[in-house]
Amino acid sequence: MPVHTNFEDGVAVVTFDHPPVNGFGLAVRRGLVDAINASIEDTTVKAIVISGGGAMFSGGADITEFNTPRAEQAPNLHDVIAAIEASSKPVVMAINGTALGGGLEVAMAAHYRVAARDALLGLPEVKIGILPGAGGTQRLPRAVGLEAAVNMIVSGEPVPAAQLAGTRLLDQVIDGDVVAAAVDFAGTLDKDKLPLLRQLEVEHANAEAFLDFARNGVAAVAGAFPAPMKCLDAIEASFRKPFDEGMAVERAGFISLVSSTESKALRHAFFGERAASKIADVGKDVQPRAIKTVGIVGAGTMGGGIAMNFLNAGIPVTIVETRQDALERGLATIRGNYENSARKGKLKPGQVEQRMGLLTPSLSFDDLKEADLVIEAVFEELGVKESVFRQLDAIARPGAILASNTSTLDLDRIAAFTRRAEDVVGMHFFSPANVMKLLEVVRGAKTAKDVLATVLAIARTIRKTAVVSGVCDGFIGNRMIEQYGRQAGFLLDEGATPQQVDKAMENFGFAMGPFRMGDLAGNDIGWAIRKRRHVEKPEMIYSKTADLICEAGRFGQKVGKGWYDYRPGDRTAYASDEVAAILEANTRDLGLARRRISDEEIVQRLIFALANEGARILEEGIAAKASDIDIVYLTGYGFPLWRGGPMFHVDQVGLYNVLAAMRRFARGYQGASWEPAPLLVELAGQGKSFTG
Repeated sequence: MPVHTNFEDGVAVVTFDHPPVNGFGLAVRRGLVDAINASIEDTTVKAIVISGGGAMFSGGADITEFNTPRAEQAPNLHDVIAAIEASSKPVVMAINGTALGGGLEVAMAAHYRVAARDALLGLPEVKIGILPGAGGTQRLPRAVGLEAAVNMIVSGEPVPAAQLAGTRLLDQVIDGDVVAAAVDFAGTLDKDKLPLLRQLEVEHANAEAFLDFARNGVAAVAGAFPAPMKCLDAIEASFRKPFDEGMAVERAGFISLVSSTESKALRHAFFGERAASKIADVGKDVQPRAIKTVGIVGAGTMGGGIAMNFLNAGIPVTIVETRQDALERGLATIRGNYENSARKGKLKPGQVEQRMGLLTPSLSFDDLKEADLVIEAVFEELGVKESVFRQLDAIARPGAILASNTSTLDLDRIAAFTRRAEDVVGMHFFSPANVMKLLEVVRGAKTAKDVLATVLAIARTIRKTAVVSGVCDGFIGNRMIEQYGRQAGFLLDEGATPQQVDKAMENFGFAMGPFRMGDLAGNDIGWAIRKRRHVEKPEMIYSKTADLICEAGRFGQKVGKGWYDYRPGDRTAYASDEVAAILEANTRDLGLARRRISDEEIVQRLIFALANEGARILEEGIAAKASDIDIVYLTGYGFPLWRGGPMFHVDQVGLYNVLAAMRRFARGYQGASWEPAPLLVELAGQGKSFTG
C-alpha cells in the first residue's frame, strides 16, 4: 500500500510512499483521504502527522498520470487539500525533504508544518508553462509574504527551509528526525486551534507598488512565455480578493495556460528529456560498467571542454596530445576557464586547484591503458580517427569503453579499426563542450548494451542530456541541419540576403540565424563537409554561395570576415558589400531574377526542411521517437524552447498544411529538394502527428 498509518502517543502518523518522488498518483490520493478520515473517526487519535516516505516529502503530481483521466479522477489534488483543511483534529506536515509543486500545495493545507532545515520547498510549475493550480498562488503569499512568493512562483526555483524559517509557512525548522519532532509538536497542540493559511491576509507594506515593479521586471525577461505574467495575475488576486475568488482567478489562469502552445511545448520538452534516456532494449537489468577514470585524446577546444565535464564531476582525467605546445595550450585554456569562473564567483579559488589536480597531462597513449573510458576528440577526418583507434585498441585494458566525438563520420567504420567493436560508442559533445547540454550518443551496430547503459549513466553524472542516435552521416542533429542550411543557401540564390534570413529565423526564436551561426562556427568546416559530400553523394545539390565566400577567404569571425564583416574586438555582424556582390553575381550566373521573399517563406522552408529530414530519420530508425529529435534541437541547436522542437512545431502547424506548403515549394527553384518523406505523407493523410 502506498499509504500507511502508525500510532504514537495518540498521534496518527500517516506516511505516503510512492517512489521515486512520492508523486500524488490516484492510489496515494485515495490512501491519504481514507487515512485522514479514519484518523478523524478514531477517538484515540488527538492529532495527525503526514509525511513522505524515504528521503523526500513529495515532488508533486505523478507525471505518469499527466494527460490521462487518472490525473483528475476523484479524489483529485483539490479533494485531498479540502480533506486536510476540513479536519477537526490538528494536522501537522512533517516535511522531511523536498516538497515541490503539488507537494508544497498539499503541505500548505495543513494547520502546522515542521520541516527539515535542508528541505527544498518550491512551486516549479512555471517551468512547464503553467501556474500552481491547487492554491499555491493564494496560500504562498499569505505564508511567506508577497515578495518572497513572487520570487518563488515566477522563477520556479526551490528555496531551503532554513531560508523560510520565521515565516508563517513553517512552525519549526529542525535538524534531525522531522517525523519525531512533528509527533512531539503535535502532542502539544490545542485541538480547538486549527489555523489555516487561507484565513490569513497577505502581508506587504505596499503590495500594489511592489507588484507593478514585479510586472515590469517579469515582462522584460518572460519573452514569449505567458506563464510568468499569468502567475502575477493570480498572485495579485491573493491580496485583492477573498480567498475563494482568488482561487477562481488561479483556476482560470491554469486552464488558459495548460491549453496554450507554449505550455504544451514545455511539457513536451519536459517529458521528452526524460524519455530520451529510456531505450527499449536496454532495461534496468543491464548493469552499467564502473567509470572511475577517463582518458581524452586531444587537448584542443573540444577535448579540453569534454575533460572539464568530468573534472567538474570529480572524475580524474588523463588528457593526451601529440605535441608539448598543444598540450600546454590546452591546459592553459582549461585553467583559464576555471579561473574566469572563480572571478565571477561561480567557483571558490580552492575548487580551481581541486579540479586541476584531477587532470593529468601526457604525451603518451600508454598513460591511457588503465582508463575505464577513453574519448577521442581529434580532427574530423577518418584517417586521423583510424590512427587513434588502432592505438587505443592496442593499449586500452579489456572492458574499457572507447568513444568517438565524431559529429558526422561512420561509427561502424571507426569501430572496425579495433578488435572490440562492442566496446565502441559515439559520444558527440557540442561546442563549447563544458557548457552545451546535449550529448548525442551514437549506437553502433555492435555496441554492447552495457556500454550504452554506461554512457547514459555517465551523461547524468556530468549533467548532460543524452539522446541516442543510430549510425548515419551526421547522426540526428547534423544530418537535419544540412537540409536547413541547403534551403538557406537556395534562398540566397533567389534573392534573399544573409541579413534577411538571419533576422527571420531570429524573430522565430533562434538566438542566431544560419549565417551568423556559420560565421561563429567557421565557414571552412561546412566547406570541408561539402567537399566530402561531392565525392560520396554527388547527387546532393548545394547553393554555390557558401563555397564562393570560402574561396574568397571569408571563413567567419576568426578571420574578421564571413557572411558578414567584423571589426577588431567587435563581434557585431555588419552587412558586407563584397558578399552582396558575390550573391548578385551568382544569381546572374544561374540565370535567375532576384525576387522578394517573405519572412514567412524563409521560416517555413528552413523549419519544414528540418522536419522532413527528421521524418526520414524516424523511418530509418536512426531516432527512436520524434521527441528525441526535438530534444536534440532544443538542447544542442538553439531551437526556441516555447516552440517545442521541429517535430512538435510542425505538428502544431498541421502536417496537412506542412505537406501542402512543401508541394508548393516543389514547384519552385530546386524543387527536387522537397521530396516529402513517406512517413510525413502517411501521417498527414491519416490526420495524425509525429508527437501526438
